[in-house]
Amino acid sequence: MGFFRRAVAVLALICLGCSAQSAPAVPPDVARHVERQVRNYYSIPSDVKLLFSSLRPSDFPNYDGLTITLDNGEKKKEYEFLLSKDGKTLIRINRFDLTKDPFADVMKKINVAGRPTRGNKAAKVVAVNFDDFECPFCSRMHRNLFPELLREYGDRVLFIYKDFPLAEIHPWATRAAVDANCLAVQNADAYWGFADYIHANQSLVNSSKGRENQFASVDGIALQQGQQHNLDAAKLQACIKEQNDDSVKASLREGESLGVEATPTMYINGEKVDGAVPIADIRAVLDRALLEAGLQPPPHPVAPASGGPPGSPSVQ
Repeated sequence: MGFFRRAVAVLALICLGCSAQSAPAVPPDVARHVERQVRNYYSIPSDVKLLFSSLRPSDFPNYDGLTITLDNGEKKKEYEFLLSKDGKTLIRINRFDLTKDPFADVMKKINVAGRPTRGNKAAKVVAVNFDDFECPFCSRMHRNLFPELLREYGDRVLFIYKDFPLAEIHPWATRAAVDANCLAVQNADAYWGFADYIHANQSLVNSSKGRENQFASVDGIALQQGQQHNLDAAKLQACIKEQNDDSVKASLREGESLGVEATPTMYINGEKVDGAVPIADIRAVLDRALLEAGLQPPPHPVAPASGGPPGSPSVQ
């Protein structure tokens, strides 16, 4: 029995040695050259650390696989490279699994349970917008979506908002998100009424002097919406006073996991629409999603004539 245990121990050491040999580290001089090239090409700030994985076999002759992790102390991102065995060439490469649908994978990661909706609840095309109530670009997106695109696509598309307040630059955005969710608990129309009003009247809140006054302004708008939609006033006031932001934080984490970094960011059946793009661009993505779902896009308004021959100056 003692001999058997010693044999197993020796075998384990041999296997560990084999494992170490199959995963060598990047030589220090090569790592230094790699870091200089990567920092320069991608303009990586000096406070971001580059962490190298061990080298591993790749599918490409004379190249090893290498993972480089960018670490700023708060977040980490991994990027895949190929490093030639002679240490003289670094290649950035992306591998795509064509058996998977990346858009469908994105939509599976978005939790829309209990969120207020606009449009067709049975729609095959779903547009999820990560929104910030204090963001001026979000207001521009909101005006494009509602009422114009809702009128055009409301029988074919479902529109849903998720919270993504950028609290570092928008001090009352989280407050507005929590208040909106307090309304949504009782009535989806009250939520949308609040969203419509806030996005059309951000200046009213911004004009209030001091953060507490801005909070009071946001709360007042929420209470007004509650009154207009005959909500239970006591429940609404208690919810607003509590300011439970758990669901807002969960939505933020979800957005970050998807790669959301700014607002507005919308996913139409998983395809990302980044920023307050022109309404024609949103129509193009919606139409493509409808066609892929086997549905016909709606007719679109005809663009107004310029009023003159080609090349003539327009009247501003």
